[in-house]
Amino acid sequence: MSHEWSSEPPPARPAEIEPDAPAVLLAPRLAQFAAVARLEHVTRAAESLGMPQPTLSRAVARLEADLGVALLAREGRTVRLTRAGRLLLGAVERALAEVERGAEAARAEADPAAGRVAFGFLHTMGTDAVPALLRGFRAEHPQVRFQLVQDYVAAMLDRLRAGELDLCLVSPLPDDPALVARPLDEQRLHLVVPADHRLAGRRRIRLAEVAEEPFVAVEKGYGLRAITDDFCAQAGFTPRIAFEGEEAETLRGLVAAGLGVALLPPGLVPRPGVVDLAVTAPRTRRAIGLAWVAGCPLTPPARAFRDFVLSRRGRLLDHD
Repeated sequence: MSHEWSSEPPPARPAEIEPDAPAVLLAPRLAQFAAVARLEHVTRAAESLGMPQPTLSRAVARLEADLGVALLAREGRTVRLTRAGRLLLGAVERALAEVERGAEAARAEADPAAGRVAFGFLHTMGTDAVPALLRGFRAEHPQVRFQLVQDYVAAMLDRLRAGELDLCLVSPLPDDPALVARPLDEQRLHLVVPADHRLAGRRRIRLAEVAEEPFVAVEKGYGLRAITDDFCAQAGFTPRIAFEGEEAETLRGLVAAGLGVALLPPGLVPRPGVVDLAVTAPRTRRAIGLAWVAGCPLTPPARAFRDFVLSRRGRLLDHD
């Protein structure tokens, strides 16, 4: 039994739509209306949608009732759009096209061979460890694309929880039940002193020996700052921070200028004006690991990259 449309608007039934979510309830009916409007035939539209014709007729009638306006008028076996129907169809087709573009983007994002991975990492990992990881992974997955984000740990973890990142290379490892964190490697931190410093001739020191020295350090919020503060606390003092920065190499420059000492990972190349000293107490090593959101499925390319990175456990860094 088909539904008969008239040119008179049916009575509105606003009470049947939740006022705070009408678009969600209308969306399926809008797509069904568009199919009828394009084909100008209810039975053929029902066949194209794979649904019974009476169900489709009721859906469009319900849409008209919800909107309080006639959208279609019957002419024999076919239907035609009313003026209001033409206005609505244009908007619906633009919306459906935008949805299709979004669906295509989502499919492209998850493409196992050529999808995208959003990967966050520490600034200190960006010059050596991360390029080596990407080079090794892309040797096996050459079409996978990457969005790379360098930031301090707290900001990266916020973006991870918000779904903006798939994976993060972090230190220290987060203690958060909403996240999964797997250790990958350890990195020794050296005490970096100016070349003319009183301790520059030594090879090893205890951290307590520089308790009275000014320190240069990364800003609060960076994982390396939290680790520096913790190691100094273990040595029995609170570091007196003279200068703060964001990049390890910038801090090395400040040390070379005689502005303080710093706990830093090894530099990539020797820098004139500074000396790296091994710290014997406490054991100044930081754990580096990979984090992702617990219970949130990764796309195939992100999952493949996660598994590749985890396979590098113990081989992430060049050890001194």
